[in-house]
Amino acid sequence: MLWVRNYGPHSEEANMASKTELVSLIPIRNMNRAIKFYKGMLGAKLQMRAPGAMKNFWASLQVGGVQVWFIAPMKREKRSLAYHTFMVKDIRKFVRNLQGKGVRFGRAERMDKNTKVEGPIAFDRVGASAFFNDSEGNLLMVWQSDSSMM
Repeated sequence: MLWVRNYGPHSEEANMASKTELVSLIPIRNMNRAIKFYKGMLGAKLQMRAPGAMKNFWASLQVGGVQVWFIAPMKREKRSLAYHTFMVKDIRKFVRNLQGKGVRFGRAERMDKNTKVEGPIAFDRVGASAFFNDSEGNLLMVWQSDSSMM
């Protein structure tokens, strides 16, 4: 199997990334509001927040075993995709829990004629999904890959 010259599946460069930690950046508008939402609604733990004049521009949180960095970009980009997905074992329970905390989910969409819609959750052959926005307007997805619940 040949990929790209010098970057095949067994090259040293290709294996270097598998030994690192991948951090996701989440754009925010209001640091205090974002930290409160992620800690209160999603159970995140604040790892570090930039000190002094930078305190409203960067923070690190642990969410679901993954490190995320909140950043306050100078210019807000329009996003229409869910860039962060919570992989869950029981989507109904996860959604109910967040709804109980006041999180509002978007309306589920039918992907095809076999899609079953149950409130904000869409069930398909490959899995189930639900979408909500965080306090900063970022679209987040909840996904359960077991489609046997249809």
